[in-house]
Amino acid sequence: MERWNDVRVDGKRGIGVGVTIVIPTFNEAGNVAELVRRASAAMRGTDTEILFVDDSTDGTDDEVRRVARTADLPVRVIHRDEPVHGLGGAVVAGFRAAAHTTCVVMDGDLQHPPEKIPELVERVSRGDVDLVAASRYVGDGSASGLADWGRHLVSRTSTAVTRAMFPAKLRRVTDPMTGFFAIDTTAIDLAALQPRGFKILLEIIVRTPVRVGEIPFDFADRFAGESKASLTQGIRFFHQLTLLRFGKMSAFAFIGALGAVANVAIVWALTEWGVGYLWAAVIAAEVTIIGNFLLLERFVFRDMKGAARGFWHRFTSSFVFNNVESAVRIPVMSLMVTGWAMPSPIATAITLAVAFVIRFTFHSLVVYRPRT
Repeated sequence: MERWNDVRVDGKRGIGVGVTIVIPTFNEAGNVAELVRRASAAMRGTDTEILFVDDSTDGTDDEVRRVARTADLPVRVIHRDEPVHGLGGAVVAGFRAAAHTTCVVMDGDLQHPPEKIPELVERVSRGDVDLVAASRYVGDGSASGLADWGRHLVSRTSTAVTRAMFPAKLRRVTDPMTGFFAIDTTAIDLAALQPRGFKILLEIIVRTPVRVGEIPFDFADRFAGESKASLTQGIRFFHQLTLLRFGKMSAFAFIGALGAVANVAIVWALTEWGVGYLWAAVIAAEVTIIGNFLLLERFVFRDMKGAARGFWHRFTSSFVFNNVESAVRIPVMSLMVTGWAMPSPIATAITLAVAFVIRFTFHSLVVYRPRT
């Protein structure tokens, strides 16, 4: 459920020439007043609104309402009780709710300087590009606000990997990881976007035929609060990257690979402890079947669950199929071990690889088949 608070001066959400600053927030209450103050100063005299799309649990939405009462620009907040698709989903929700078709997206921690907003808007208003990204890696831009050398290394590495995976789409984009950009939303089909994480710019560039320009900016220090960067965010990013590049099959393969590694590790550990390789294979199979199903639910077929049958039906069909598949695969593995003198971990890995295509096809066409 979303709660709307419209505090426009004129009491309306008019559509016209102007700018909507879309700010997705998660627990950024300490930054709201300063962010609104600086953004208002930067855009004074223009038809601009500030729209917070808030997924917070710390009362950030209440702080936005308080600041809005005395702000120089119209300020609104959408609080999402269910933060569907994370930051990317918040940005898309902001685009849909924006009073203006020109939108500027920025973080709520002031690492994106509001003073750069007029330059972004002016550049996109020329009409030769649809999207203008603020880049840390072009011209005199800098990433000085990254906390330490480790964050610098992660940023540079992830940028290089991303550009390598999309060489055509990103040939003129030096900083596809930035979250600071201006866009003419009439140039994109919002329905084509499938945001799953916090790199919404990459989602837009890869999935839509936008013309992209860049300006440099200095990535500043966080004003207040704590960084949201984490290992979990990194995993979600690479999951998003994989889906964008290869689709569901690659994500299925990635999870299958994790399961295969776990399977081989369990077989090795149990056989080292004296368990017979057949029993070890059975135990490893059951553990990884359940674990893989839960990961598939969460990361691969999440968008298909709503139309498919219920959880227990999906689990049962997946569990039964994978056990039948294992019942066929394990005797084959036994033959490879006993007849061909192949080490059991290698035999396990080979048979799992052969089963991959069959598993993906069954899950796509049967387990997550729409009810009607």
